[in-house]
Amino acid sequence: MDLETMWREEDGKRLAATVWRAGGGHRAISSALLGGGIGPLRWVLNAQVAGAYSRTDPVAHLAELAASYGLDGPGVGMLTAASVARTVRRDDEGVRASATVGLRVPTWAASPAGTPDPELAPLDGDPRPAWAPGTVNIVVAVPVPLSDAALVNAVVTATEAKTQALLEAGFPCTGTASDAVCVAAAAEGEPEIFAGPRSAWGARIARAVHAAVRAGALDYAEYLEARD
Repeated sequence: MDLETMWREEDGKRLAATVWRAGGGHRAISSALLGGGIGPLRWVLNAQVAGAYSRTDPVAHLAELAASYGLDGPGVGMLTAASVARTVRRDDEGVRASATVGLRVPTWAASPAGTPDPELAPLDGDPRPAWAPGTVNIVVAVPVPLSDAALVNAVVTATEAKTQALLEAGFPCTGTASDAVCVAAAAEGEPEIFAGPRSAWGARIARAVHAAVRAGALDYAEYLEARD
């Protein structure tokens, strides 16, 4: 998974995006705004937006960005307010994972109805937006085919590893309310039918994602400490 870092000026800020030009031969599962679901994949875009992001058409925005970077065909596009320039990459026995980690609004997945999420001070003087773009985005590349069920299992495994990493890094949360994930696997060959954390490839997914998210969370904690 070779990531290119691209830069653009938007909303008065210099913002980064990472692009993985995967080419043909991949199937993916994703929760992303653009290209979510299960299907063929040629590219993955993870684009940073300003903390006060207020566009109400994020899918169209991602499509515009993808076109500007020359991306065509089926792909996945994600947005995040985290610093994409600080994307963390980790590998484990053939599995490659990248993560952008920003925990401006750390969230428990299951909270009592009506419980507000914690408030953090605005970043760079921006007012808090009504909708905060996902701040923990994960991309995983697996070099073997996965069945549809195994792709779903891989998302569960990656999410469990993410939560473990955040807790170990000292953040009492399961993530943020709008995190996104993409798992891409080889398209050809006999598919693996399991991707749980004790399967051969699931264990590698878990370790790679855990290492990437934990490093990113610790980096974010250092950023918050320096900011204070």
